[in-house]
Amino acid sequence: MRLATITNWAYGATVVLTIVSSTTMIFASNAQDRERAAVEQRYVLDRATAELGNEIYLLSDRARQFVNTDDPTYLAAYRSEVAALKAIEERIAHIGNAGATASELGALKEAIALADTLHDEQEAALKAYVSGDVAAARKILFGAEYERQLDRAELDIQRFQDRLDSRIAAQVADATEISQLWKRISEVALALTALLVLCVLYFVFKQRVLHPVVKLSDVVNRLAVQDYAAEPPEFSQIDEIGDMAQAIRIFRENGLERQRLEAERDADRMMRDLLSRMTQRMQGCDTLHDLQEVVQRFVPEIAPGLPGRLYLLDKQRNLVVEAGSWLGPVRSAGQFSPISCWALRRGLRHRPAGDNVDVPCDHVDRDTGLPIDTLCLPLTAQRETLGLLYFEMPADEAPRIAAQMIYFDMLAENIGLAIANLQLRDTLREMAMADSLTGLANRRQLGHVLETQIAQAERLGEPLGCLMIDVDHFKRFNDVHGHEAGDAVLRAVGQVLANVTRETGLAFRYGGEEFLVLLPTLSSRQAEDRAQDIRARIAALELGHGGKDLDPISVSVGVAVAPVHCGFDRLVRTADAALLRAKANGRDRAEMAQPREAKAE
Repeated sequence: MRLATITNWAYGATVVLTIVSSTTMIFASNAQDRERAAVEQRYVLDRATAELGNEIYLLSDRARQFVNTDDPTYLAAYRSEVAALKAIEERIAHIGNAGATASELGALKEAIALADTLHDEQEAALKAYVSGDVAAARKILFGAEYERQLDRAELDIQRFQDRLDSRIAAQVADATEISQLWKRISEVALALTALLVLCVLYFVFKQRVLHPVVKLSDVVNRLAVQDYAAEPPEFSQIDEIGDMAQAIRIFRENGLERQRLEAERDADRMMRDLLSRMTQRMQGCDTLHDLQEVVQRFVPEIAPGLPGRLYLLDKQRNLVVEAGSWLGPVRSAGQFSPISCWALRRGLRHRPAGDNVDVPCDHVDRDTGLPIDTLCLPLTAQRETLGLLYFEMPADEAPRIAAQMIYFDMLAENIGLAIANLQLRDTLREMAMADSLTGLANRRQLGHVLETQIAQAERLGEPLGCLMIDVDHFKRFNDVHGHEAGDAVLRAVGQVLANVTRETGLAFRYGGEEFLVLLPTLSSRQAEDRAQDIRARIAALELGHGGKDLDPISVSVGVAVAPVHCGFDRLVRTADAALLRAKANGRDRAEMAQPREAKAE
């Protein structure tokens, strides 16, 4: 019940009790008025009966004093008072008006009639006295009979007064009792009113207001400092306090929801910052190995507790090959065909378990007998498939994974873009470092490779050989057969040089018809043998162009080995000097550089 309802009921009850109390007080006042009226009536009747008694005794006294003193004054007074007497009805009329009952008036009439009889005897005594019979007069006024009648009249008047007193006393007692009753009822009503007011004040302001407000105040103070662990007390009553508690409960729930949203926002910001930092690191990678290390470092932080692998597409073998892993995945194979993964087939993420039932991928091992919950994310860029991001998800992580699926998509997109950028960078680097005609590395690439090979040879104390090769009479060949035929010759020579080295990337087109080959770890003798082998292979080429056979070609080779013939920093120049000697000595030959001792001599 609401406080307003309780207050209204209490107000209504207070008004009712006040009305009852006022009414009883009015009734008590009326009873007191009746009591006072009865007392006043008793006084009036007592005075009236006293006057009657005085009349009886006064006439007797006047008559007796006249007989005893013979004073005519007493006789005159007696005659005057007798003349003043009225009839019985007139004499008792004012007593009846004062409130005497009919029975009481009847008794009073008998007393007055007896008094009138005494008046007759008094008249007889006075006549006897005036006639000179004093003895007869005294006998009448002082005789026993006269005394008995006088006492009887007095007794009747006394009886009338007694009856009157008893009746008036009963009326006064009844009026007093009624007045006391109404007074008690009024006092009870007033006490109930006061008690009701006190109870309402105690109940409303202490039980229903003070205690709940104190509890709610503590909760509000804690909620004010964002301590949402404070739970508002439960108030089952439907009133203003209950409404306040409900409002505070809603405020707390909103605060908890706001905290949850802030936590999600902070987690989202942290996740996006982590993805951004990972993207920045991947953009700074120069090789796939660097990219693999970045992925292996950041992915376990972005997807904690989820083992996985990074696969890259090997276009030459048409296989998806593992490039890195984290947290020890065990279900997926190290390499497989692209058609074994539904994510690569469709170009969309694929999760066979979870809310939607789907077909598991063939590259996932299903012989363990355990529930399979995996996630495959294709790595694509510019509508080209580059690889696969694979995760194995524990069963208890399914709800969290479903909520964070957007981060997995962003992760796959960023990794795909990073791989595409890295491959594009490698492609551009290869284009910048390779000769478009022969497919060999160009002179720009030679600087980087030579610096690496020299550093490795110096560190390991191994020799480094260098072959400088020039196609003999290439300008004349171009003039005779045309530039397209010359290009065919250069391509053929480049193909021979690419196949004579144990390591790829050590044959270079130095410029024009000149080529350079690096031979790490080979001695002078081995380098010379390799030069002769190259010269023989090129000489054995059978070339044709435009449906015609071309003339055989030959090459001149200059051979130098550091540190046998020169220092590492002069290796190319020494080989070039040896080539110049080979061309000066008739071409189609390999010329070894002179050792340091011979140069000194």
